[in-house]
Amino acid sequence: MNLPLLLLAMLTAACAWNLEFPVYRHKWGHMLSFVFGWLVGELVPFALAAGVLLTLFLLALHGEAGLADVLALLVLLASWGAMIRHYVAGGDAADAMEKALCDALGADYKQRVRPDLCARFPLAVLPRVLARPFRLDLPEVTRVRNVVYGEEQGMRLLLDVYHRKDLPADCPVLFQIHGGGWTEKMGSKNEQARPLMNHMASRGWVCVSVDYRLSPFATFPAHIIDCKRALAWVRQNIVRWGGDPAFVVATGGSAGGHLCSLLALSANDPAWQPGFEDADTRVQGCVPFYGVYDFTERSGLKKNRALIEALESYIVKKPCSEVPALYESASPLTRVHADAPPFLVIHGDRDSLCPVAEARLFAERLAAVSASPVAYAEIPGAQHAFDIFRSLRSEVVMHGVERFLAFLQSTAREDRSR
Repeated sequence: MNLPLLLLAMLTAACAWNLEFPVYRHKWGHMLSFVFGWLVGELVPFALAAGVLLTLFLLALHGEAGLADVLALLVLLASWGAMIRHYVAGGDAADAMEKALCDALGADYKQRVRPDLCARFPLAVLPRVLARPFRLDLPEVTRVRNVVYGEEQGMRLLLDVYHRKDLPADCPVLFQIHGGGWTEKMGSKNEQARPLMNHMASRGWVCVSVDYRLSPFATFPAHIIDCKRALAWVRQNIVRWGGDPAFVVATGGSAGGHLCSLLALSANDPAWQPGFEDADTRVQGCVPFYGVYDFTERSGLKKNRALIEALESYIVKKPCSEVPALYESASPLTRVHADAPPFLVIHGDRDSLCPVAEARLFAERLAAVSASPVAYAEIPGAQHAFDIFRSLRSEVVMHGVERFLAFLQSTAREDRSR
């Protein structure tokens, strides 16, 4: 019996199963489920190629094949087939994005988008893009690194600016807040949303990716205060790179999805703008990816206590029972209001870290009260962090985000011209 081949078959089958049935409730198992679901799910062609090569090597090494080896090969073939089906189904995200936009903006929303922006909408995902999933930067885009926007507790606060090399003027601004559980060593402006930042910069946007103080060194609400400080700095300085300070859209993933939503829903709140209370921290739109929307857990939708324990131990550093007002004010779910800017909420239906039901509830409650459009796109088959690098799913979702941003850009110009 070829034991290494059998072990490979079992591991491959477990990975294929995890793509469709992630672990949600186990305290640590949900993290392991995320890692394998994220990497394998978005990199199926490469995982498949590695699996085939390793299988051929093990067969050649072992020589004769017995019944157990044939069964292992059948398991491998079935698992590879399931993985291919999962990857191809990533293209269904295009339909999910378009339905979300049509439901929120109207089936004729593209007719309200400027013709020059519509003409640049991608029609398909190019194979050469999928062949290079880690090619995150584009040659026509310049990235200005580590611009200082403030200092807190002896720490320089930094941001990066992405702009087209020809430096056009009066460009809309995309303000990106990274995720990583609000904690050190789990995320920074250097890794996250780079495909989106580069893509939108190539489309004539100025994109800003910010760092902020992280736990356990920082205690919430330091995180959101820094993001607001960065936004105030952007409004005062972004014209230097061709940005329009009057048109800023916030985005972010995971903890960044929480923070950008909170930023959009707490505009000009002086409690979270110490020393810059008069700064304008409104945004003209918000696009949270796989965010956290409830710190209080009153919704009862979280499937394990990992996040609650993290909040109590080293992020807020107090339980909700001691500071209920802080937990409530930190929850976008409790801050929905009629004057919220337009939202496009994006969440994967296989997310094992942040429950999709919480995103669904947030979008429903926001849509019920907001005077602005609220689009909700539930991405089939998507794990947490599915957009970190280029895949079929992440590309078509990015194309949908581009259409949403183009709509906001076009309608904002309509409003100004009236």
